[in-house]
Amino acid sequence: MRSKNTICLWFDGTAVDAAQFYAQTFPNSTVEAIHRAPGDYPSGKQGDVLTVEFTVMGIPCLGLNGGPAFTHTEAFSFQVMTDDQAETDRLWHAIIDNGGQASACGWCKDKWGLSWQITPRVLMDAIADPDRAAAKRAFEAMMQMVKIDIAAIAAALRG
Repeated sequence: MRSKNTICLWFDGTAVDAAQFYAQTFPNSTVEAIHRAPGDYPSGKQGDVLTVEFTVMGIPCLGLNGGPAFTHTEAFSFQVMTDDQAETDRLWHAIIDNGGQASACGWCKDKWGLSWQITPRVLMDAIADPDRAAAKRAFEAMMQMVKIDIAAIAAALRG
């Protein structure tokens, strides 16, 4: 049974590649189905892969090979909460080393242009710390980072 609410992500013919990468990279992620177009459409021909049903960390998604008309922007991103530096590093490098690009404050883009926030739980806890001075130090430390460094966030919290 399909989910009542699914995230539809637009691709330019690369939905299968993206879905397979996500399934191999992120836990609780799978490719469920590949559907071919029953007829010609503006960006493809009958028999081309039109949609891919997949799950990213438990979130149902549909990859639509809609063509070059639309591209991904930072207005949409997946925020992945990590538990330690090893997990942060593994996911960050999986995206960056597979044709992606680093941004700032834990953000990066995969090679398909989709944005990801690789965010240690420690960071979110730090910026929500009731000690607002400590939270500010952690926030200011994060603002200087590309990939999040958990030890540096902890040091900033301590002052």
